[in-house]
Amino acid sequence: MAIAATALDADELARARRLLDKPARKERVWPVLAAALGLALASLTFATVMITAPPLITEHVAQSAPG
Repeated sequence: MAIAATALDADELARARRLLDKPARKERVWPVLAAALGLALASLTFATVMITAPPLITEHVAQSAPG
């Protein structure tokens, strides 16, 4: 099958297509870092509270046993 000759320049046609394409949008990193920082602070706060909180169930030990 023969390729038909065209008056259009392939390089110029490719350049025109590149110019018509929308530019790629860059992704921002700051929202992801802010979310990670928030989760890290929440985790550290929760761990600190769990360590420093008094136990919920306490047992009273008698000073002297009857006997």
